[in-house]
Amino acid sequence: MRVLLLGGGGREHALALGLAADPAVQTLIAVPGNPGIAALADIRDVVAADPGAVAALAVETGVDLVVVGPEAPLVAGVADAVRAKGIPVFGPSAEAARLEGSKTFAKDVMTAAGVPTARAYTCTDADSVAAALDAFGAPYVVKNDGLAAGKGVVVTDDRASAEEHARECGRVVIEEYLAGPEVSLFVVTDGEAAVPLLPAQDFKRVGDGDTGPNTGGMGAYAPLPWAPPGLVDEVMRDVVHPTLAEMRRRGTPFAGLLYVGLAITAAGPRVIEFNARFGDPETQVVLALLETPLAGLLHAAATGTLADHPPLRWRDGAAVTVVVAAEGYPATPRAGDVITGADRPGVIHAGTRRDADGTLRSAGGRVLCGTATGSDLAAARDAAYELVRGIELAGSHHRTDIAVAAVEGRITIPA
Repeated sequence: MRVLLLGGGGREHALALGLAADPAVQTLIAVPGNPGIAALADIRDVVAADPGAVAALAVETGVDLVVVGPEAPLVAGVADAVRAKGIPVFGPSAEAARLEGSKTFAKDVMTAAGVPTARAYTCTDADSVAAALDAFGAPYVVKNDGLAAGKGVVVTDDRASAEEHARECGRVVIEEYLAGPEVSLFVVTDGEAAVPLLPAQDFKRVGDGDTGPNTGGMGAYAPLPWAPPGLVDEVMRDVVHPTLAEMRRRGTPFAGLLYVGLAITAAGPRVIEFNARFGDPETQVVLALLETPLAGLLHAAATGTLADHPPLRWRDGAAVTVVVAAEGYPATPRAGDVITGADRPGVIHAGTRRDADGTLRSAGGRVLCGTATGSDLAAARDAAYELVRGIELAGSHHRTDIAVAAVEGRITIPA
Protein backbone atom coordinates (compact mmCIF):
# COMPACT_ATOMS: atom_id res chain seq x y z
CA MET A 1 0.00 0.00 0.00
CA ARG A 2 1.17 3.50 -0.88
CA VAL A 3 -0.02 6.14 1.61
CA LEU A 4 -0.02 9.95 1.47
CA LEU A 5 -0.14 11.68 4.88
CA LEU A 6 -1.09 15.35 5.19
CA GLY A 7 0.20 17.49 8.06
CA GLY A 8 3.36 18.39 9.90
CA GLY A 9 2.66 18.35 13.64
CA GLY A 10 2.99 15.92 16.52
CA ARG A 11 -0.25 14.18 15.61
CA GLU A 12 1.08 13.52 12.11
CA HIS A 13 4.43 12.24 13.39
CA ALA A 14 2.48 9.79 15.57
CA LEU A 15 0.35 8.80 12.57
CA ALA A 16 3.50 8.38 10.46
CA LEU A 17 5.00 6.06 13.08
CA GLY A 18 1.83 3.97 13.08
CA LEU A 19 1.54 3.88 9.30
CA ALA A 20 5.23 3.06 8.78
CA ALA A 21 4.94 0.18 11.26
CA ASP A 22 2.10 -1.41 9.26
CA PRO A 23 3.62 -4.25 7.15
CA ALA A 24 1.14 -3.45 4.37
CA VAL A 25 2.64 0.02 3.83
CA GLN A 26 5.38 -0.08 1.22
CA THR A 27 5.69 3.67 0.61
CA LEU A 28 4.82 6.63 2.85
CA ILE A 29 4.69 10.16 1.44
CA ALA A 30 4.10 13.23 3.62
CA VAL A 31 3.06 16.85 3.00
CA PRO A 32 4.57 19.04 4.42
CA GLY A 33 5.98 16.71 7.10
CA ASN A 34 8.59 17.65 9.69
CA PRO A 35 12.09 16.43 10.59
CA GLY A 36 10.69 13.51 12.59
CA ILE A 37 8.36 12.45 9.77
CA ALA A 38 11.21 12.86 7.25
CA ALA A 39 12.94 9.85 8.82
CA LEU A 40 9.92 7.72 7.88
CA ALA A 41 8.51 9.25 4.69
CA ASP A 42 9.24 10.88 1.36
CA ILE A 43 8.54 14.61 1.92
CA ARG A 44 6.86 16.54 -0.89
CA ASP A 45 6.58 20.34 -1.18
CA VAL A 46 2.83 20.83 -1.62
CA VAL A 47 0.40 23.01 0.35
CA ALA A 48 -1.63 20.56 2.45
CA ALA A 49 -4.74 22.78 2.45
CA ASP A 50 -4.80 23.19 -1.37
CA PRO A 51 -7.40 20.66 -2.61
CA GLY A 52 -6.27 20.73 -6.23
CA ALA A 53 -2.58 20.38 -5.43
CA VAL A 54 -3.12 17.50 -3.01
CA ALA A 55 -5.42 15.66 -5.43
CA ALA A 56 -2.86 16.08 -8.22
CA LEU A 57 -0.08 14.74 -5.99
CA ALA A 58 -2.23 11.75 -4.99
CA VAL A 59 -2.76 10.92 -8.67
CA GLU A 60 0.87 11.54 -9.61
CA THR A 61 2.22 9.28 -6.85
CA GLY A 62 -0.38 6.55 -7.37
CA VAL A 63 -1.29 6.30 -3.70
CA ASP A 64 -3.86 3.83 -2.39
CA LEU A 65 -4.86 5.94 0.61
CA VAL A 66 -4.69 9.59 1.66
CA VAL A 67 -4.74 10.29 5.42
CA VAL A 68 -5.64 13.87 6.38
CA GLY A 69 -4.18 14.86 9.74
CA PRO A 70 -5.14 18.50 10.51
CA GLU A 71 -8.52 20.20 10.36
CA ALA A 72 -7.71 23.02 7.91
CA PRO A 73 -7.36 20.77 4.82
CA LEU A 74 -10.61 19.01 5.72
CA VAL A 75 -12.59 22.23 6.02
CA ALA A 76 -10.95 23.41 2.77
CA GLY A 77 -12.34 20.37 0.95
CA VAL A 78 -9.17 18.36 0.37
CA ALA A 79 -10.94 15.06 1.05
CA ASP A 80 -13.61 15.93 -1.53
CA ALA A 81 -11.00 16.70 -4.19
CA VAL A 82 -9.13 13.44 -3.55
CA ARG A 83 -12.33 11.36 -3.58
CA ALA A 84 -13.29 12.98 -6.87
CA LYS A 85 -10.16 11.34 -8.33
CA GLY A 86 -11.34 7.93 -7.16
CA ILE A 87 -8.69 7.63 -4.43
CA PRO A 88 -9.70 6.46 -0.93
CA VAL A 89 -9.20 9.16 1.69
CA PHE A 90 -9.43 9.00 5.48
CA GLY A 91 -11.15 12.24 6.41
CA PRO A 92 -14.64 13.71 6.08
CA SER A 93 -16.00 15.92 3.33
CA ALA A 94 -15.90 19.69 3.80
CA GLU A 95 -19.63 19.67 4.55
CA ALA A 96 -19.28 16.93 7.19
CA ALA A 97 -16.17 18.60 8.65
CA ARG A 98 -18.46 21.48 9.69
CA LEU A 99 -18.93 19.42 12.87
CA GLU A 100 -15.58 20.94 13.79
CA GLY A 101 -15.56 24.00 11.57
CA SER A 102 -18.66 25.52 13.18
CA LYS A 103 -19.65 25.13 16.82
CA THR A 104 -23.16 26.33 15.89
CA PHE A 105 -23.53 23.63 13.24
CA ALA A 106 -22.34 20.97 15.70
CA LYS A 107 -24.90 22.14 18.28
CA ASP A 108 -27.65 22.00 15.66
CA VAL A 109 -26.71 18.43 14.78
CA MET A 110 -26.56 17.40 18.43
CA THR A 111 -29.94 18.96 19.16
CA ALA A 112 -31.54 17.20 16.20
CA ALA A 113 -29.92 13.88 17.19
CA GLY A 114 -30.85 14.16 20.88
CA VAL A 115 -27.20 14.07 21.96
CA PRO A 116 -26.53 15.06 25.59
CA THR A 117 -24.54 18.31 25.57
CA ALA A 118 -24.33 21.71 27.24
CA ARG A 119 -27.05 24.30 26.65
CA ALA A 120 -25.69 27.06 24.44
CA TYR A 121 -26.39 30.31 22.59
CA THR A 122 -24.75 31.61 19.42
CA CYS A 123 -23.92 35.31 19.86
CA THR A 124 -22.75 37.96 17.40
CA ASP A 125 -23.05 41.23 19.33
CA ALA A 126 -22.45 42.64 22.80
CA ASP A 127 -26.11 42.49 23.83
CA SER A 128 -26.56 38.81 23.00
CA VAL A 129 -23.22 38.01 24.67
CA ALA A 130 -24.31 39.79 27.85
CA ALA A 131 -27.66 37.99 27.87
CA ALA A 132 -25.99 34.58 27.46
CA LEU A 133 -23.41 35.26 30.17
CA ASP A 134 -26.23 36.36 32.48
CA ALA A 135 -28.22 33.22 31.70
CA PHE A 136 -25.45 30.77 32.54
CA GLY A 137 -23.35 32.63 35.11
CA ALA A 138 -19.77 31.79 36.04
CA PRO A 139 -17.65 29.92 35.14
CA TYR A 140 -18.16 31.44 31.71
CA VAL A 141 -17.51 29.26 28.63
CA VAL A 142 -16.96 31.26 25.43
CA LYS A 143 -16.01 29.48 22.19
CA ASN A 144 -14.96 30.87 18.84
CA ASP A 145 -17.56 29.58 16.38
CA GLY A 146 -14.89 28.74 13.78
CA LEU A 147 -11.55 26.94 13.68
CA ALA A 148 -9.05 28.14 16.26
CA ALA A 149 -6.43 25.35 16.41
CA GLY A 150 -7.58 24.21 19.83
CA LYS A 151 -7.15 27.65 21.39
CA GLY A 152 -10.49 29.32 20.70
CA VAL A 153 -12.07 28.51 24.04
CA VAL A 154 -11.99 30.63 27.19
CA VAL A 155 -13.26 29.22 30.47
CA THR A 156 -13.11 31.88 33.18
CA ASP A 157 -14.77 33.33 36.27
CA ASP A 158 -13.79 36.81 35.03
CA ARG A 159 -16.74 38.40 33.24
CA ALA A 160 -14.53 41.01 31.55
CA SER A 161 -12.23 38.31 30.10
CA ALA A 162 -15.24 36.43 28.75
CA GLU A 163 -16.59 39.56 27.10
CA GLU A 164 -13.19 40.44 25.65
CA HIS A 165 -12.82 36.98 24.06
CA ALA A 166 -16.29 37.32 22.55
CA ARG A 167 -15.37 40.71 21.06
CA GLU A 168 -12.13 39.34 19.60
CA CYS A 169 -13.89 36.38 17.98
CA GLY A 170 -16.93 38.23 16.65
CA ARG A 171 -19.18 35.16 16.45
CA VAL A 172 -19.13 32.90 19.49
CA VAL A 173 -21.01 30.07 21.14
CA ILE A 174 -21.56 30.64 24.87
CA GLU A 175 -22.33 27.49 26.85
CA GLU A 176 -23.21 26.41 30.33
CA TYR A 177 -20.18 25.07 32.23
CA LEU A 178 -19.97 21.28 32.50
CA ALA A 179 -18.40 20.14 35.77
CA GLY A 180 -16.48 16.88 35.72
CA PRO A 181 -13.29 15.26 34.35
CA GLU A 182 -12.82 15.42 30.60
CA VAL A 183 -12.38 12.52 28.20
CA SER A 184 -11.30 12.38 24.56
CA LEU A 185 -12.78 9.49 22.57
CA PHE A 186 -11.65 8.86 18.99
CA VAL A 187 -14.07 6.96 16.76
CA VAL A 188 -13.06 5.58 13.36
CA THR A 189 -16.07 5.47 11.05
CA ASP A 190 -16.99 4.91 7.41
CA GLY A 191 -20.25 6.77 7.93
CA GLU A 192 -22.20 3.66 8.96
CA ALA A 193 -19.98 1.37 11.03
CA ALA A 194 -18.07 2.97 13.91
CA VAL A 195 -15.14 1.64 15.95
CA PRO A 196 -14.03 3.39 19.16
CA LEU A 197 -10.37 3.68 20.11
CA LEU A 198 -9.13 3.87 23.71
CA PRO A 199 -10.39 6.87 25.69
CA ALA A 200 -7.67 9.35 26.66
CA GLN A 201 -7.37 12.53 28.69
CA ASP A 202 -5.45 15.61 27.64
CA PHE A 203 -4.38 18.76 29.47
CA LYS A 204 -5.37 22.05 27.86
CA ARG A 205 -4.11 24.63 30.37
CA VAL A 206 -0.50 25.70 30.02
CA GLY A 207 0.44 25.39 33.69
CA ASP A 208 0.52 22.78 36.43
CA GLY A 209 -2.73 22.37 38.30
CA ASP A 210 -4.68 23.43 35.21
CA THR A 211 -3.63 27.07 35.51
CA GLY A 212 -3.06 29.70 32.84
CA PRO A 213 -4.51 30.05 29.34
CA ASN A 214 -5.76 27.25 27.12
CA THR A 215 -3.30 25.69 24.67
CA GLY A 216 -3.49 23.11 21.93
CA GLY A 217 -2.70 20.49 24.60
CA MET A 218 0.27 20.05 26.95
CA GLY A 219 0.15 16.29 27.46
CA ALA A 220 -2.09 13.25 27.55
CA TYR A 221 -2.43 9.71 28.85
CA ALA A 222 -4.34 6.50 28.16
CA PRO A 223 -6.08 4.38 29.29
CA LEU A 224 -8.23 6.00 32.01
CA PRO A 225 -8.20 3.89 35.20
CA TRP A 226 -10.94 6.05 36.74
CA ALA A 227 -13.40 5.93 33.83
CA PRO A 228 -16.84 4.49 34.66
CA PRO A 229 -17.42 0.94 33.39
CA GLY A 230 -19.46 1.00 30.22
CA LEU A 231 -18.47 4.59 29.37
CA VAL A 232 -17.48 3.85 25.78
CA ASP A 233 -20.60 1.77 25.11
CA GLU A 234 -22.77 4.56 26.52
CA VAL A 235 -21.10 7.23 24.38
CA MET A 236 -21.35 5.10 21.26
CA ARG A 237 -25.07 4.51 21.93
CA ASP A 238 -26.10 8.00 23.02
CA VAL A 239 -23.68 10.21 21.06
CA VAL A 240 -21.83 8.60 18.17
CA HIS A 241 -24.48 6.53 16.43
CA PRO A 242 -27.21 9.22 16.74
CA THR A 243 -24.79 11.82 15.36
CA LEU A 244 -23.76 9.63 12.42
CA ALA A 245 -27.42 8.87 11.71
CA GLU A 246 -28.28 12.59 11.72
CA MET A 247 -25.39 13.34 9.35
CA ARG A 248 -26.64 10.62 6.99
CA ARG A 249 -30.17 12.02 7.24
CA ARG A 250 -28.84 15.42 6.13
CA GLY A 251 -27.18 13.83 3.11
CA THR A 252 -23.67 14.54 4.40
CA PRO A 253 -22.44 11.29 5.96
CA PHE A 254 -19.41 11.65 8.20
CA ALA A 255 -16.56 9.26 7.30
CA GLY A 256 -13.17 9.53 8.95
CA LEU A 257 -12.23 10.25 12.55
CA LEU A 258 -14.93 11.64 14.82
CA TYR A 259 -13.33 13.10 17.94
CA VAL A 260 -15.79 13.28 20.82
CA GLY A 261 -14.74 15.63 23.64
CA LEU A 262 -16.68 14.79 26.79
CA ALA A 263 -17.22 15.97 30.34
CA ILE A 264 -18.19 13.18 32.74
CA THR A 265 -20.75 15.02 34.83
CA ALA A 266 -22.99 13.96 37.71
CA ALA A 267 -25.73 13.45 35.13
CA GLY A 268 -23.50 11.33 32.87
CA PRO A 269 -21.32 12.03 29.83
CA ARG A 270 -22.00 15.33 28.06
CA VAL A 271 -20.43 16.40 24.75
CA ILE A 272 -18.17 19.44 24.98
CA GLU A 273 -17.20 19.44 21.31
CA PHE A 274 -16.73 17.41 18.17
CA ASN A 275 -13.61 17.46 16.04
CA ALA A 276 -13.26 15.99 12.57
CA ARG A 277 -9.77 14.54 12.99
CA PHE A 278 -7.40 12.92 15.47
CA GLY A 279 -6.67 15.09 18.50
CA ASP A 280 -3.18 16.29 19.38
CA PRO A 281 -1.57 15.18 21.74
CA GLU A 282 -4.02 12.33 22.52
CA THR A 283 -3.11 10.62 19.22
CA GLN A 284 0.41 10.12 20.52
CA VAL A 285 -0.74 7.94 23.43
CA VAL A 286 -3.67 6.15 21.79
CA LEU A 287 -1.64 5.02 18.77
CA ALA A 288 1.27 4.00 21.02
CA LEU A 289 -1.05 1.36 22.50
CA LEU A 290 -2.74 0.25 19.26
CA GLU A 291 -1.49 -3.16 18.13
CA THR A 292 -3.81 -3.47 15.12
CA PRO A 293 -2.09 -2.29 11.89
CA LEU A 294 -3.09 1.35 11.42
CA ALA A 295 -3.16 1.65 7.62
CA GLY A 296 -5.51 -1.31 7.25
CA LEU A 297 -7.92 0.21 9.78
CA LEU A 298 -7.95 3.63 8.12
CA HIS A 299 -8.24 2.09 4.64
CA ALA A 300 -11.31 0.11 5.77
CA ALA A 301 -12.95 3.33 6.96
CA ALA A 302 -12.01 5.09 3.71
CA THR A 303 -13.48 2.33 1.54
CA GLY A 304 -16.73 1.65 3.44
CA THR A 305 -15.62 -1.79 4.64
CA LEU A 306 -15.17 -1.05 8.34
CA ALA A 307 -17.92 -3.51 9.38
CA ASP A 308 -15.74 -6.34 8.03
CA HIS A 309 -12.57 -5.21 9.86
CA PRO A 310 -11.36 -7.52 12.65
CA PRO A 311 -11.76 -6.33 16.27
CA LEU A 312 -9.00 -3.98 17.42
CA ARG A 313 -6.08 -5.31 19.45
CA TRP A 314 -4.44 -3.23 22.18
CA ARG A 315 -1.10 -3.53 23.95
CA ASP A 316 -1.10 -4.05 27.70
CA GLY A 317 -0.06 -1.18 29.96
CA ALA A 318 -0.37 2.57 29.53
CA ALA A 319 1.06 5.50 27.57
CA VAL A 320 1.89 9.08 28.54
CA THR A 321 3.02 12.02 26.42
CA VAL A 322 4.44 15.32 27.73
CA VAL A 323 4.65 18.36 25.45
CA VAL A 324 7.78 20.53 25.46
CA ALA A 325 6.71 24.06 24.44
CA ALA A 326 8.72 27.03 23.22
CA GLU A 327 9.35 30.08 25.35
CA GLY A 328 6.32 32.39 25.10
CA TYR A 329 3.81 29.68 24.20
CA PRO A 330 0.82 29.96 23.89
CA ALA A 331 0.90 33.76 23.42
CA THR A 332 3.95 34.48 21.24
CA PRO A 333 6.22 31.45 20.98
CA ARG A 334 9.86 32.03 20.17
CA ALA A 335 11.24 30.12 17.18
CA GLY A 336 14.68 29.30 15.83
CA ASP A 337 16.33 27.96 18.98
CA VAL A 338 18.69 24.99 18.71
CA ILE A 339 17.35 21.67 20.02
CA THR A 340 19.45 18.75 21.24
CA GLY A 341 18.38 15.37 22.59
CA ALA A 342 15.40 15.03 20.25
CA ASP A 343 16.63 12.24 18.01
CA ARG A 344 15.61 9.37 20.28
CA PRO A 345 12.80 6.81 20.07
CA GLY A 346 9.72 8.20 21.76
CA VAL A 347 10.46 11.87 21.02
CA ILE A 348 7.77 13.07 18.62
CA HIS A 349 8.33 16.21 16.56
CA ALA A 350 5.54 18.79 16.64
CA GLY A 351 7.12 22.14 15.74
CA THR A 352 10.66 21.65 14.46
CA ARG A 353 12.76 22.35 11.38
CA ARG A 354 16.22 21.21 10.31
CA ASP A 355 18.91 23.45 8.81
CA ALA A 356 20.89 22.37 5.77
CA ASP A 357 23.78 21.44 8.08
CA GLY A 358 21.51 19.15 10.12
CA THR A 359 20.93 21.48 13.08
CA LEU A 360 17.47 20.97 14.60
CA ARG A 361 15.60 24.13 15.60
CA SER A 362 12.26 25.06 17.13
CA ALA A 363 9.61 26.15 14.63
CA GLY A 364 6.35 26.29 16.55
CA GLY A 365 4.68 26.66 19.92
CA ARG A 366 4.47 23.00 20.84
CA VAL A 367 7.90 21.78 19.76
CA LEU A 368 8.30 18.16 20.87
CA CYS A 369 6.47 15.42 22.80
CA GLY A 370 8.12 12.88 25.06
CA THR A 371 5.94 9.80 24.53
CA ALA A 372 6.43 6.52 26.39
CA THR A 373 4.64 3.33 27.31
CA GLY A 374 4.94 1.31 30.50
CA SER A 375 3.46 -1.61 32.39
CA ASP A 376 1.16 0.83 34.16
CA LEU A 377 0.43 4.56 34.20
CA ALA A 378 3.12 5.33 36.77
CA ALA A 379 5.81 3.53 34.75
CA ALA A 380 4.73 5.22 31.51
CA ARG A 381 4.75 8.60 33.22
CA ASP A 382 8.26 8.07 34.58
CA ALA A 383 9.52 7.02 31.15
CA ALA A 384 7.92 10.02 29.41
CA TYR A 385 9.49 12.50 31.82
CA GLU A 386 12.85 10.75 31.41
CA LEU A 387 12.62 11.53 27.69
CA VAL A 388 11.69 15.15 28.41
CA ARG A 389 14.65 15.58 30.76
CA GLY A 390 16.97 14.63 27.90
CA ILE A 391 15.70 17.44 25.64
CA GLU A 392 17.57 20.75 25.63
CA LEU A 393 15.76 23.81 24.24
CA ALA A 394 16.49 27.27 25.61
CA GLY A 395 13.52 28.82 27.42
CA SER A 396 11.26 25.81 26.90
CA HIS A 397 8.64 24.76 29.42
CA HIS A 398 6.44 21.75 30.13
CA ARG A 399 3.88 20.68 32.69
CA THR A 400 5.19 18.48 35.47
CA ASP A 401 1.83 17.02 36.50
CA ILE A 402 0.68 15.10 33.41
CA ALA A 403 -1.27 12.00 34.58
CA VAL A 404 -0.22 12.49 38.23
CA ALA A 405 -3.80 12.79 39.54
CA ALA A 406 -4.75 9.58 37.73
CA VAL A 407 -1.69 7.77 39.08
CA GLU A 408 -2.54 8.90 42.59
CA GLY A 409 -6.25 8.04 42.26
CA ARG A 410 -7.40 11.62 42.77
CA ILE A 411 -9.82 11.95 39.83
CA THR A 412 -13.45 11.79 40.88
CA ILE A 413 -16.73 12.11 39.03
CA PRO A 414 -19.25 14.56 40.54
CA ALA A 415 -22.03 12.85 42.47
